[in-house]
Amino acid sequence: MSSWTSLWYVWLILLTVFLLLLCGITAGCIKFCCRKKRPPVETFPRHPGDLTVIAIDSDSTAHSTVT
Repeated sequence: MSSWTSLWYVWLILLTVFLLLLCGITAGCIKFCCRKKRPPVETFPRHPGDLTVIAIDSDSTAHSTVT
């Protein structure tokens, strides 16, 4: 039966999994802290624009106004 010290590849796999887990936890904490300190950003900023209204009446021709 082999001893655990001679199975170097098992230790390498365990070390890799541990480092990936540590990096994931660190990235999650950094993301959470940065999101908490940043002020909320408006998703769709309002831009002034032109609005054209065309009214059609049965008695008159089409009228167009731009505001």
